[in-house]
Amino acid sequence: FVPQIKLSKNFIRNSVKLALNEDLYPLGDITSNLVDNKKIIKAKLISNQDAVIGGLLFAKHTFSLIDKNIKFIVKKKDGSFVKKKTLIATIKGNAQNILIAERVALNFLSHISGISTKTNKFVKLVGKKCKICCTRKTIPNLRVIQKYAVKLGGGTNHRFNLSDEFLIKDNHLASTNIKRLVSSAIKNKKGKRITVEVDNLKQLKQIIGLKFDCILFDNMSNKNLRQGIKLAKKYYETEASGNINLKNVKSVAATGVDRISIGSITHSVPAVDLKLEI
Repeated sequence: FVPQIKLSKNFIRNSVKLALNEDLYPLGDITSNLVDNKKIIKAKLISNQDAVIGGLLFAKHTFSLIDKNIKFIVKKKDGSFVKKKTLIATIKGNAQNILIAERVALNFLSHISGISTKTNKFVKLVGKKCKICCTRKTIPNLRVIQKYAVKLGGGTNHRFNLSDEFLIKDNHLASTNIKRLVSSAIKNKKGKRITVEVDNLKQLKQIIGLKFDCILFDNMSNKNLRQGIKLAKKYYETEASGNINLKNVKSVAATGVDRISIGSITHSVPAVDLKLEI
């Protein structure tokens, strides 16, 4: 029901161009310009921690946009789990140009790997019966990249934008009766998925039996969540959200919920610590 991510070569190159422009406007790298511009060096890209690596094509295109003669040789694939001190890629080429591209390449890699790594921690904790989903709480203009990273970590993509599905939330309900809104969505469905958010069992009981797809339990205690799932699972896919972290995700998954959506896997992940060693 959600469009698949297609990270085309064009999309990656355009993203990298914008990032390089941010770094190099208006005068280029005035420090690396001091380095002997004929010197050829070999550098190693190494992970300083256990991680799920992602974003290698972004790094590769960063170096090639600065200098197409730089050889970026990948030793690990996107989505692979690596141990601390693992060699991820080797880079060979003009010293000055490698130094110019280094930070932008690492920024893409460390952010994408950060999302993949954190997502994977959640995925491992909940097991195969429950899906870990991302949300629209993404850094503006980075949504496609961040959702790609979630997939690498074994997560599932929620809607990409407001046209992908009907998601009736508390603020929609503040202005209109829940039953009326859900009925209206059903009437205007046109093949789109309908999810309804509830934060108490009373709301759930008002709409149970109506023909929609998913019930989203928001910020509910595990006790209420269990009751809600019992009532809803015959009719709908079930989802939980709200303040779910690595400490409590296992107990939320144990309620029998089908999906858990977590904003923190895109909006506040620590970067993976990577280094370029010359």
